[in-house]
Amino acid sequence: MKNNLVFIGIATLGLIYSCATNPLTGKKTLNFVSNNELFPSSFQQYGTFLKENKVISGTADAKKVETVGIKIKTAAERYLASLGQNDYLKDYQWEYKLVDSKEVNAWCMPGGKIVVYSGILPITKNDAGLATVMGHEVSHALANHGAQRMSASQLQTLGAAGVAAATGNMSAEKQQMWQQYYGIGSNVGGMLPFSRSHETEADKIGLILMAIAGYNPEEAISFWTRMSANSGGQAPAELLSTHPSDATRIANLKAMVPEAKAVAAKFGVVFK
Repeated sequence: MKNNLVFIGIATLGLIYSCATNPLTGKKTLNFVSNNELFPSSFQQYGTFLKENKVISGTADAKKVETVGIKIKTAAERYLASLGQNDYLKDYQWEYKLVDSKEVNAWCMPGGKIVVYSGILPITKNDAGLATVMGHEVSHALANHGAQRMSASQLQTLGAAGVAAATGNMSAEKQQMWQQYYGIGSNVGGMLPFSRSHETEADKIGLILMAIAGYNPEEAISFWTRMSANSGGQAPAELLSTHPSDATRIANLKAMVPEAKAVAAKFGVVFK
């Protein structure tokens, strides 16, 4: 009976999953967390982060982050409106902050709260490079990737409960063994590919946004080439990573550029 209840729960969640469609990708997505639940927590965490870190303001770089961020935001609004999603961003509270850190990173929290670390600016080099980064990070938020990862984690936890129920009559040693098998299998076969697919989605949407904003999407290839050189080949094997390998990502971007340019052309943006 206990096993049946667990698997009924998994099946129910699967039905919910099959009913959720993301308007940006047209794909059915795994998302059990609403923006009403997610955004207040996101905004609070963002405020706490800014208080605990050094925000750079009043500089040319800080202004650049804000300017590029606003252009990406405007591009997102125009793109979503063209898809009939005028109200999609109504609860977003956009902010664009440059934070003093040597870390080569940037992120966008659910609801449009963006941070760019100063450590990534030598690699972005120019506005188009920065637009590549900010377009990618904003795309994670627009595609609800954070909520999807939370939802996937809930499913993974539920699956672990199912394994525990199914092995409840075994010895403690065998129970631990099956949990380890499940943990490795669900990560390598489920969670990591799920995360890599999010990265590829964010790359594609980000290219479209930067192109609509007037930045040549071919610059994204140059940026990621610089990122690859900066990493010095230290990234883990793709199978065990949350991100595609640099070579895979760059190849994907090259294939995506024509579509990004075609979408931008519908908005009157043409690149030579």
